[in-house]
Amino acid sequence: MATDDKDLQAGFTGTPVEKTGSATEMARSAVEGLRNEASAVSAAAADHPHTATTLLLTVSALAFAVGYAFGHSAQPARRSRFWN
Repeated sequence: MATDDKDLQAGFTGTPVEKTGSATEMARSAVEGLRNEASAVSAAAADHPHTATTLLLTVSALAFAVGYAFGHSAQPARRSRFWN
């Protein structure tokens, strides 16, 4: 257990580690984080092209299947008459 206030980083009795900033600073920080993650993903895809392709195709196939299932279930019930 922390006996010092210096050991507390956050919580009900501690103080926040990060200072609250303006919305612009927070947005810039978020954009910087997204750019870092995007560059990491692109570097990983460049290093492992077969894995990236397989992952992309798998996610695409799952998205198609879910979309097809939702679209098929959203259609109204068919009537038993042959002219409709």
